[in-house]
Amino acid sequence: GGVGKSTVSTNLAVAMSRSGWSVGLMDADIYGPSLPTMMNVQGKPIANANKKIIPLEAYGIQVMSMGFMVPEKEAIIWRGPMVMGAVRQLLHDVAWNDLDVLIIDLPPGTGDAQLTMIQTTPLSGAIVVTTPQQVAVVDAERAISMFKKLDVPILGLVENMSWMEMPDGSQTHPFGQGGGAATAQTYNVPLLGHLPFDARICQGGDKGIPAATQGDGPGKAFYGFAETVIGALDKPQ
Repeated sequence: GGVGKSTVSTNLAVAMSRSGWSVGLMDADIYGPSLPTMMNVQGKPIANANKKIIPLEAYGIQVMSMGFMVPEKEAIIWRGPMVMGAVRQLLHDVAWNDLDVLIIDLPPGTGDAQLTMIQTTPLSGAIVVTTPQQVAVVDAERAISMFKKLDVPILGLVENMSWMEMPDGSQTHPFGQGGGAATAQTYNVPLLGHLPFDARICQGGDKGIPAATQGDGPGKAFYGFAETVIGALDKPQ
């Protein structure tokens, strides 16, 4: 939790979309859905003639979140079976249209949402997000262990908030160094890249304007990350 999974998901979706992929973005964090804010998309989805939910769109990306279904700031107090049912509905009862890739933003941990998704959907791969600090690395290790035990391919690990650029052009590392690289090496998974710690990325998420929509500045790093992810996938023809 708190490593920037939703920030990475939204900016990866934007970068892949602008690289020519047809992208869907699903918010599997039932208790704390943040994609409506981070993608600046609001509204109540409607059903089509086949009783499938039509996803909303933002920045050319099809978006679906439990946040569209409940009032803003209302607590979702559900037990595991209801969470599992909601994840299945978001996966299978949504009219995703002609996607090359569906990016699923997972909640923290290794619980019901993750297990439901893994058990009901063939996955091309998982991306593990961490920061360099040890407390985040421990959670990343648990996620890697879960995906390996359940035979989910791991596309790799990305280290978020790796560095901060100073006014003089130097870099500082507010959360330490090397945690992501060491974890990737220990577990023999690819290191997909390092992403910066930049207030403009945070502000973009709060305003619903992902940094990757700019294509330069702090958003530039997400394009290099997206190219690496694209290289690990085969785009359907």
